[in-house]
Amino acid sequence: MRTSGLLYGIGAYAMWGVFPAFFPLLKPAGALEVLAHRIVWTCLLMVVVIAAARRLRDIRAITPRVWLLLVCASALISINWGIYIYAVNNGHVVDAVLGYFINPLVTVALGLVVFRERLNRAQFTALAIALIAVVVFTVEVGAPPVIGIGLALSFGLYGAVKKVVPTDPRVSVGVEAGVAAPFALAYIAVLEGGGPGTFTDFGPGHIALLVFSGAITALPLLLFAAAAQRLPLVTMGLMFYLTPAMQLTWGVFVGHEPMPPARWLGFALIWLALMVFSADALWRARATSTRGRLPEEHLPEERRETPDSSAPPAS
Repeated sequence: MRTSGLLYGIGAYAMWGVFPAFFPLLKPAGALEVLAHRIVWTCLLMVVVIAAARRLRDIRAITPRVWLLLVCASALISINWGIYIYAVNNGHVVDAVLGYFINPLVTVALGLVVFRERLNRAQFTALAIALIAVVVFTVEVGAPPVIGIGLALSFGLYGAVKKVVPTDPRVSVGVEAGVAAPFALAYIAVLEGGGPGTFTDFGPGHIALLVFSGAITALPLLLFAAAAQRLPLVTMGLMFYLTPAMQLTWGVFVGHEPMPPARWLGFALIWLALMVFSADALWRARATSTRGRLPEEHLPEERRETPDSSAPPAS
């Protein structure tokens, strides 16, 4: 079970890691056109997956509140995809990588602000270091790192919404794509009807790549869901860094994007923050397994009087 989980997890993160090599292959399609095709073909693929899993009835059981949450999730993940496609197709892979690296810290910050979760000293220290890193990036570029912050915020908020959605992950991903699909189809129709659409103008290879954008979107999500069922969250969290490490390597050594000393300093601070965050997560996981619960000072106040209560689900 653990071996298969590791394989699923490596497969998911490695596929995400090669995204900077894939999306430039879709040129001359622009970022919005690629996003539209990505949504449509992901939707069609997920319909097949949901039907094969015999989960179509789950869609009819979704309540209005959950539908509203899934609409919000659809908007957030579409924004995230759009920013990312623009970044990798316009020579900003390193800026996108920053978003991946700070995403876990943004998730912790959202837990503090949105879910009123309590930070321990290590988590607070990691966030403080990350904020200093963002200041360094801002000074180096002369403006806030909009791409990185946009990616981290959109995916962090997406994770916060998904935290409270009680729906099978396959159904959830399918519904999110389905909600955005009509808008994506309308945009593609406008492009192909008289705009600068590229779907049918650059041969069967280009068509195949645009169609495949759906599979390369859905497959790592399905592998990730399978890995999450088989591996501890700490393992999943540490494996996460495989993706930005691969993408940073691509951006620097293949894309030859500039990495002045100030940018290296910013990434060094981010890596330091992640080391603090990861070391704390490992320590707390070990404490939980050896003592059955976290040390008293790391428990939320509402759980200190009932130490045997089950932990809230992680985002």
